[in-house]
Amino acid sequence: MVRDSAIVAYRNLLTILRVPTLLVTATIQPLMFVFLFAYIFGASLGGSQYREFLLAGIFTQTVAFNAAFTTVGLANDLHKGIIDRMRTLPMSRLAVLMGRTLSDLVVNILALAVMVGCGYVVGWRINGGILDAVLAFGVILLFAFAMSWVGAITGLMSPSVEVAQSAGLIWLFPLTFISSAFISSETLPGPLRTVAAWNPITAVSAAGRKLFDNGSPPTFTPASGWPADHCVEYSIYCSLAILAVAVPVALLQYRKVASH
Repeated sequence: MVRDSAIVAYRNLLTILRVPTLLVTATIQPLMFVFLFAYIFGASLGGSQYREFLLAGIFTQTVAFNAAFTTVGLANDLHKGIIDRMRTLPMSRLAVLMGRTLSDLVVNILALAVMVGCGYVVGWRINGGILDAVLAFGVILLFAFAMSWVGAITGLMSPSVEVAQSAGLIWLFPLTFISSAFISSETLPGPLRTVAAWNPITAVSAAGRKLFDNGSPPTFTPASGWPADHCVEYSIYCSLAILAVAVPVALLQYRKVASH
């Protein structure tokens, strides 16, 4: 299974190398969000202090949105008949999905590297220790891997590539913005504040800020409650819970579509 997964991941990465425009969404779009929030909205939200607050949220949003790579990639393979060809080979069924999610994890690592460089340009810094920073990126990439498996389910359930392109992002926008990725969740109305407090995107963003030792603008009310006080642990629990549910569901859906 490990060998087969590596081969499928290599095949997916070759596709990106031959069609590098596929990386536009993973690299250019996050840069647009950084400059949009940092310089257009950021001036009224705290200036340089807001830019330091912002980057962990942008990191989290980027890897969440990149789940669309898995969604569209699997939908494309499914409707071109590539999944059917793989099904006829003596290979692990899990390898098709694992290879896709691992290749998209590599894309997320590349996207994060670009985002870190952009962050240093706009004034963001890693103020904590090296080990804390490594843990922060590990938490973000674990969340990225978990979201890729959610994207795999969406891609396998989509009746067409066009539907997969829409379905892969339409639910992520409200999930991202009802969180503390870009603002203090304490400013949201009661029910939305509760959703934001327990939102995994809030937890991963807060964990990144804590481990990078990035502060908040003085006008932002600090979050309170168990998820905020244990953001690192809670973000890891959320990612593991998503994987525990999404991996078997994706595998069952793969067996279902591959048997048709």
